[in-house]
Order: sequence, then C-alpha cells, then structure tokens
Amino acid sequence: MFSFCAKPKAVSAQVNDTAITVQPKETLLQAALRQGIDFPHSCRVGGCATCKCRLLEGKVRELTETGYILSDAELDQGYILACQSVPRTDVRIQVELSAATARRRVRGRVLSREVLTHDIVRLRIQLDESLPYQAGQFAQLSVDSLPGVARSYSFATPMQPDAQVSFFVRKVPEGLFSAHVHAHAVVGEGVTVDGPQGDFHLRPADAPLLLVAGGSGLAPVLALLAQALADGVKRPVSLIFGARTQADLYALDHLQALHRQWPEGFDFVPILSQEPAASGWQGPRGLVTDLIPARLREGSHAYLCGPPAMVDVASALLRERGVAPADIHADRFTTLHEVPTATASTAAAA
Repeated sequence: MFSFCAKPKAVSAQVNDTAITVQPKETLLQAALRQGIDFPHSCRVGGCATCKCRLLEGKVRELTETGYILSDAELDQGYILACQSVPRTDVRIQVELSAATARRRVRGRVLSREVLTHDIVRLRIQLDESLPYQAGQFAQLSVDSLPGVARSYSFATPMQPDAQVSFFVRKVPEGLFSAHVHAHAVVGEGVTVDGPQGDFHLRPADAPLLLVAGGSGLAPVLALLAQALADGVKRPVSLIFGARTQADLYALDHLQALHRQWPEGFDFVPILSQEPAASGWQGPRGLVTDLIPARLREGSHAYLCGPPAMVDVASALLRERGVAPADIHADRFTTLHEVPTATASTAAAA
C-alpha cells in the first residue's frame, strides 16, 4: 500500500476589506505585495516591526520569535509580523495602511560626500521636492550609477525647509551599495529617496531620555535630538554611544554643540569595546550596555538604535530595571545583501 502526502493548498487572507490568496510557504507580506496591496514593510527579516498587523481570525506559523520586537500588550492583542507569518488556515488581519500611503519616491542629487570614519561617509542630498518625515525615520536610497539596487538608511537630520537630507552610509562586507558609495565620489549623481518608513521617533512626554546608539545608529539619534531642540523639548538626556575604537567615533563636534544648547541636563559618554590598552584613551571601555545602569534615571524612556544584538541586550536590561516595554523604542540596524529594487523594496535597514 502506498500513502501520499496531501499537496499543500493555497489559503485565503482578508487584509482589512481586501481578500487575497496566499500560496503554500508564502508569508502574508509576500502575498499582499504580490497582489498589489501597499503593505507597510521594511527589513523583511522580523527586525523592524514595520509590517506588524493584528490577527483577527485563523492561525499562522511564525518563522522567527517575535517577542523581542512586539510588546507584551501587542502580543496579547494578537499582533503578528506579516513578514514572518505563514498562514496555516484562512486568516483575517487588520493593518494600518496610512503609513504606506504617506510614503513616496522623490528624486534628487548628491551635493556632498564627507568621510566621517574609515567606514562611514555622510551623503548630503538635495531633493527636487520636500519629503515630509519625522526625525528618527528612514528611507530607501538608490543612486543612478548603481541601477536596480536600494538600501535603507535613517535620516541623519530632521526635515529641512530647503529639502536637503543627509544619510550616514557604513561600509559593510560584501555590501554592493555601501561599497559603491565608498569607492566612488557620487557627488552630482542623481538619486531616488523612497520614504519615509519606520516608527522610530520621539514620543511626547516629560520623562528623562536614555539614548543608546551603536555605530551608524547615531544617525537617527542625532536627527531626533536636533528636532527635539528645535521644538523646545526640555527633558534631561543621557546618551551612550558605543564604538570599537577612537577611530570609529564621529560627530563629536555636533554632540558638543547639542550639549551646550540643551536646556536641561545633557550627559554624553562614548564607550569603546576594542580600543588598544596602550592608546591613552581615558574614557570607559566595554559595551554600551555596561553603562546603562549608571545612566538610567528614574522614569526614563529609552530609545535604542544600532545592531540587533546590542538592542536586544539593552532592551532586556531595561526591562529588568523596571522600564515598561511601551517606553522602550528601538530601531535595529539589520545588514543584508542588497537586492534589486524591482522586488518591491526588499533592502534592509542599515
């Protein structure tokens, strides 16, 4: 006697009021994008929560653990990540699509390329028209000399009246886009900026701010602080900036200026994880998380930006110290190989 396994069948998913078909092994996000729904998304690896949605009916198989990116309250309410959810049955989900409809593509050109460190350059871009965004958000960036490739970068400044934007581009191993930008001047080249994306931005409150940044994760933090200063925010700030060596530190003049202008206490400390013992460095050594207990004020709200491992350890430590999950906001800088823009913006945040 022979037995045959039933061939997996497609299932139905209702996204708000729209019915779509989900093929076997296909995630909800893949199915929605394939069928023309402008579903909010970014990294596609479960690291940014841009594609979070509420599962109202049915069952899904989650490809990765989502407890570290979704809050306990969101999990209790049935929220899932569309990019990590493969339906087991017919499902019905609810998603906020307003963020997706606000996103658009704007053309521009590179005004300058400034070397900040051995592996980070700052691109200053003049857009052809204004692109509204909140300080802390990111966009997908592509250059004309590298067609078909896009990469996600955080805005390094708040929105400017002259429609200029800046991005910090860190060179990553085998990174097609970042290697291209580091190897070529690109000044004067045409670019496309697709955004804004992400929900990393300052929430209104009077609580002290604990900001933790690693590497190029300083970009959205600088934008967030500059916007807060312009808005007259008067909240004490503790900023911890983690880098490998002194050669990896940058934007110190900018941070000193913020320190001088900040209306309340502004505590900034860089910490180095791989600085040679004989270098003469007088500052702290170790990981950014080593400094959190001493810099955490009572009632603080935390904003974390950098490598996922750093963000996850910092989030766990903050929760242990009594910070509510709802008061911990994070932007995980995932690093993926760049992929063609034709596949509906699949580049990861960097």
